[in-house]
Amino acid sequence: MMKHLFDNITLKNLKANNRLVRSATWEGIANRDGSVTEEAYSIYDEIAKGGVGLIITGFTSVSANDYYFGGMMRLSDDALIPQYKKLTDIIHAQGVPVITQLALGAYYRPVGNSFEQVEPDDMTTEEIHAVRDQFIAAALRAEKAGFDGVQIHVAHFFFLSRFVSPLVNHRTDEYGGSTENRTRLVTEIIKAIREKAPALHITAKINSNDFMAGGLDAAQSLDMSLHLCQAGLDSIEVSGNGTSVPGIRAHQNEAYFAPFAAKLAEATDVPVILVGGLRSLDTMEEVLNQTKIEMIALSRPLLREPDLPNKLKSGETTVAACISCNACYSSPSHKCIFRKD
Repeated sequence: MMKHLFDNITLKNLKANNRLVRSATWEGIANRDGSVTEEAYSIYDEIAKGGVGLIITGFTSVSANDYYFGGMMRLSDDALIPQYKKLTDIIHAQGVPVITQLALGAYYRPVGNSFEQVEPDDMTTEEIHAVRDQFIAAALRAEKAGFDGVQIHVAHFFFLSRFVSPLVNHRTDEYGGSTENRTRLVTEIIKAIREKAPALHITAKINSNDFMAGGLDAAQSLDMSLHLCQAGLDSIEVSGNGTSVPGIRAHQNEAYFAPFAAKLAEATDVPVILVGGLRSLDTMEEVLNQTKIEMIALSRPLLREPDLPNKLKSGETTVAACISCNACYSSPSHKCIFRKD
């Protein structure tokens, strides 16, 4: 049966009006305590009205002591739940389901009146378990805040991505060595969330490749991804280290992670979401119909055109206006520099 971008789709604990996903996109505009700003509410309202089938919110730290960068949203305190309930209400008002991306930039150990970053090799077992518990607690807060699901961020060399990478993790206990052991922390998080919040959709974002000598290669990443799927994921989003390739052009160099995502989709029954350099309607539908990939995720194109899904559906356009210049990375709130508003 042919798949179309604007098919309704039902995944476990999730229904979407089409196969287009707003991939988690970093805004960096939250308050220091992780509370949501009015600008963020406005951004998500605009995206929800633009016709996307599913929204995954930007990097949301599970820790109050995560100082990897500023402006992070957080689900590290029950007091923040009402802020995020307002956010999910805004998105749900447009009939769009929403997932929060739970993440940790780095682990910081208290030292006197300050904190020091600690790499996986130097963490105690108790500290690893504490990180696991932070993810679980944040997922339960997400459920109370009305999120339809959570995405465990195991990509882009943030903490969990580093933890599963053989380049960083050289532990010799049950959390190191084999791919299964290096993945154990993430599988424990997935299993615990499934047990404690069975109504949530649980997804993960992974690196198809670390693209660094000694890091995860494609074969190791496939092995890791299958361990995560077996732990109870409801979907998995394929990305890679060093995101946002510049100079993407429609029909020339789109969908740069598609070969890995297609291979993963053949190896698991867990629905696969593809992100990375997708710009044209026909390429998106070609990916859907030539592989078992189920959903297409966009990031930069929706910065320039939050209403791109509506334009693609109506026939107003067939190609995103985004030219992949990456100037959004250095603009306030990561807005597209070509937008006049």
